[in-house]
Amino acid sequence: MALDQLLLDILACPEDKGPLYYFEDESVLLNPRLQRTYEIRDDIPIMLIDEASSVDQAEVDRLLAKAEAEGITPTFDAG
Repeated sequence: MALDQLLLDILACPEDKGPLYYFEDESVLLNPRLQRTYEIRDDIPIMLIDEASSVDQAEVDRLLAKAEAEGITPTFDAG
């Protein structure tokens, strides 16, 4: 099940308060600025900094390329 669009419209990184990229098929939210992912378990985003996973630049690049290819946009416009 996908996360509700109303939730996605306001979902932000708990550390830098910036937008995230939601990858439904991988059950993660990506913060490319901090190179961090937040897992989604049982349709609930785990937005605890201590439970986030650090990812390397190659993984960030892979996910951002996937976002571009699939038309995935950030959770909100930070500008």
